Amino acid sequence: MTDPDTVTETQRIVMHEQGAAEVMQLETAPLDAPGPGEVQIVQDAIGLNFMDVYQRSGTYTMSLPSPLGLEGAGRVIAIGEGVSDFSVGDAVAYGPVLGAYARHRNLPAARTVKLPEGIDARTAAAVLMKGTTVHYLLTRTYKVQPGDDVLFWAASGGVGQIAGQWGKALGARMIGVTAGAESCARLLRLGYAHAIDRKTEDVAARVREITGGKGVQVVYDSVGKASFDASLQSLGRYGMFVSFGATTGEAPAVTPGQLQYNGSLYFTRPTLADYIAERSDLVAAAEAIFDMVASGAIAVNIDQTYPLADVVRAHHDLEAGRTTGSSLLLPVGTS
Repeated sequence: MTDPDTVTETQRIVMHEQGAAEVMQLETAPLDAPGPGEVQIVQDAIGLNFMDVYQRSGTYTMSLPSPLGLEGAGRVIAIGEGVSDFSVGDAVAYGPVLGAYARHRNLPAARTVKLPEGIDARTAAAVLMKGTTVHYLLTRTYKVQPGDDVLFWAASGGVGQIAGQWGKALGARMIGVTAGAESCARLLRLGYAHAIDRKTEDVAARVREITGGKGVQVVYDSVGKASFDASLQSLGRYGMFVSFGATTGEAPAVTPGQLQYNGSLYFTRPTLADYIAERSDLVAAAEAIFDMVASGAIAVNIDQTYPLADVVRAHHDLEAGRTTGSSLLLPVGTS
């Protein structure tokens, strides 16, 4: 089944080698009809995530040439054989499915979710992967409880902003780490009870001060190498170190002795793919996220938008730390 907008070619970003942002090229490419179990969508917004940088730069090995981008939102324009959960015209979002940096694309229906009333494409593209990340971190990897003290690094980013609000809704005392007085002030409006400026403050010492010397129950660390020691020193007895990213390089190897002598700690390195491997988990997480947004518990801040053709600048800004909140790429034909 198709609608009049069905296309046979599209514009997309492709890299023929991994490296600096300039390896990304905008190309016109053929687009097949959706295959069995697939839907074809026209995209209105594309999410920008640091995982895109890892894949482009060579941190993760990719088969070349390769598309880029992992999430987006738009409207179904064609249905493949065997797809019964979607209809032409449905507003949808998805992630993570490689190839999001495009105007149109085919994707597995099993990785696609319908948008409820009140959630538009830009909001969905800005929140779905970041929200599913926060969902698994705060409700599954470590189940945040009322009264918990929680330390969250990179709190000004898209994931961090959602985490502060979600953690507050769960009854936790959220402590965010960011850079600069302006960013600290903003965190206090986004669910964080305390904001630590990593440029001017000793993070671990400040955490101990806030918690009366006890340390936090859990640290969520996406920074990696540069933050490892401070994260370890911020944990209280039986605390959990959740390492879920490495923007400054991989964290060093953790020895059993480090966990033993720092308070019988736990260390884990989870990944989103495992937590939404089953469609039922993806749908449940998406529903939880959209409910939180619809209720007003989470405000989605889209602080930067870029034309798809300006993807190189978008990656430069993301890598340089010039972005806050969520960033979107907008395909040609959107405004």
